[in-house]
Amino acid sequence: MRVYYDRDADVNLIKDKNVAIFGYGSQGHAHANNLKDSGCENVVVALRAGSGSIAKAEAAGFKVMLPSEAAAWADLAMVLTPDEGQADLWVDDLRDNMRQGTAMAFAHGLSIHFNLIEPREDMDVFMIAPKGPGHTVRSEYVRGAGVPCLVAIEQNASGNALEIGLSYSAAIGGGRAGTIETTFREECETDLFGEQTVLCGGVCELMRAGFEILVEAGYAPEMAYFECMHEMKLIVDLIYEGGIANMNYSISNTAEYGEYVTGPAIIDDSVKDRMREALGRIQSGEFAANWMLENKVNQASFKAMRRRSSEHQSEEVGEKLRAMMPWIAEGRLVDKSKN
Repeated sequence: MRVYYDRDADVNLIKDKNVAIFGYGSQGHAHANNLKDSGCENVVVALRAGSGSIAKAEAAGFKVMLPSEAAAWADLAMVLTPDEGQADLWVDDLRDNMRQGTAMAFAHGLSIHFNLIEPREDMDVFMIAPKGPGHTVRSEYVRGAGVPCLVAIEQNASGNALEIGLSYSAAIGGGRAGTIETTFREECETDLFGEQTVLCGGVCELMRAGFEILVEAGYAPEMAYFECMHEMKLIVDLIYEGGIANMNYSISNTAEYGEYVTGPAIIDDSVKDRMREALGRIQSGEFAANWMLENKVNQASFKAMRRRSSEHQSEEVGEKLRAMMPWIAEGRLVDKSKN
């Protein structure tokens, strides 16, 4: 595994380019602001007419262009819009407007790996994927640190796509922590698998299930929330800091013994078999195809699932308990009024 740092990058390469950030969500706001603070003077934000993010981008001091205008202006188009709209963005605004020899970049490999976008041969195509949410990418940069990034090269028409990518990574803070070389396939498939089976799908379902079982058994919902949801951060922070061994060093012997005798009984071989099946659906393109189909019907099932999740009892209980802990809000990463 090759890892690059700031010393391996020439940040001036990206400073000399017109960079258009397409989208101003979690990642978009972080990339744009970090680039600006690194001395990149020619950064614009590309948003569709009527977008609710226009006011946020302008309040942060950015010029906002329509996507087609930004595509014609840009030397580098960083596509940070949701995956489900990227193919249309390419066809409608980028493909015929971007000049010969320019570059297109992504923070996730789905559109390229699954051929939702087939870029022109004259273009550089690379990925700079921070391994963290955009709000963390921004907050770590502001405190003088950075989030590790992945770099992958799909097309190297210019002969220096890697150098441009490393320059971009350095400008958003990735070079401070390390920029790891990978491929679009590896990033895309491992990212989807981690999100679905562990980070977002697995952990959230495990927490909800624990909450529900305690409540069904007659315990107070507040106790169930504390034990199965609130304290998850405390455990994950210990793992984040030094791995599972570090977490085990910090918890009680009783908790550690329970981990060893009960954990494998819950997450057993049958769970691993279903995780392998999920990986197979990702690798075959079935998941991506189903997600694109969902978007062709206006995300009907997706929106219904989102609504049901937001109405879970744990959400109401958690909101009440978090109000008792004002320090949580004081250090919040997400401010919907700004990003």
